[in-house]
Amino acid sequence: MRLVFECVECGGHYLPPESMVYPDGPASALWCAHCQALNRAAGLREDPLLARMALAGARAALARRAADETGPARADVRPSRPPLSRRARSGPGAVRTKLA
Repeated sequence: MRLVFECVECGGHYLPPESMVYPDGPASALWCAHCQALNRAAGLREDPLLARMALAGARAALARRAADETGPARADVRPSRPPLSRRARSGPGAVRTKLA
């Protein structure tokens, strides 16, 4: 599974390359490619602490998603006691006892 990030500037979700490197430079954990290019042109650099927090948050979300998909599967188990309705008891077993 891949990490999905949310851009701090525009709020959009983006999917950077797995290597976190674009052809023109490193990918940002804070900004999408469009906002990163705008901020780079404006001379702004991303805060390393915020980038590490965004990367850790994306990894935690990925781990949660993986854990939810492989959650404990409950086997098909019959109930421990028979149902109390008359209709459920009127199966083939009840007919055999009346004929004997």
